[in-house]
Amino acid sequence: MIIRLLALVGLPVLAYYLARSLSRRFSLTPRQNQILFFIMAALLVIAVLVVLGRLPVHFIFAPLGAAGAFLLRFLPTLLRLAPFWAMLRGRVASAGRRSGNSASTIRTAYIAMELVHSTGNMDGEVVRGKQQGKQLSSLSEVELVDLLQECQDDPDSVQVLEAYLDRMHEDWRSETGQQSSAEAGAGNQEQPSESLMNKALALEILGLDERADRKAIVKAHRQLMQKLHPDRGGTDYLAQKINSAKDFLLAQLER
Repeated sequence: MIIRLLALVGLPVLAYYLARSLSRRFSLTPRQNQILFFIMAALLVIAVLVVLGRLPVHFIFAPLGAAGAFLLRFLPTLLRLAPFWAMLRGRVASAGRRSGNSASTIRTAYIAMELVHSTGNMDGEVVRGKQQGKQLSSLSEVELVDLLQECQDDPDSVQVLEAYLDRMHEDWRSETGQQSSAEAGAGNQEQPSESLMNKALALEILGLDERADRKAIVKAHRQLMQKLHPDRGGTDYLAQKINSAKDFLLAQLER
């Protein structure tokens, strides 16, 4: 009786930790976690019924025996198909590496800005200054404007932060009387310096890896421009960065 009681208490705990371990190890999606939960629940119910004597043990061993017989019978066929399955998985994984990186990053002295291809959403981390380590989305409009004043010594950071404010706080200019950096640069102020483009930077901006081919480069550029073109809420600075990244990578391929 005590053994049955301990088994009834221990089985749910064991099932919970096993499910959590599998979820972490294989990085399961929420959908996959739900399926795993139902499978573990079903197995738990069967185990409890067996422990209570309500279900004969052969109820478990019969399906397992049938599955084992099936595997033994078709094992040669499965082994012959294994190389094709591995090749298929490799192609899918390769395609996933090309298109799965759906976010781009533009780094400046003060901000690491992330651009999501599918939605055009922008967010970033402050990497320098009083707000270092914080996400832009966690800062209020007043704090963002203060950060803008703080990073005036870096034109690239100003441009990126203005693009974020324009998208997330449309009325911030009228509320603060702030001119855009482009308008301010129309005077005697220096224009923003253009960072030297390199392969690593271009890949990061377009959200690609080194295996990207011409098709992947053009696709990533098109997705970003559809969301971040100046006519669609983006800025000339962002468009220039995206275009420069595409041109650099395509030129590298031609070489």
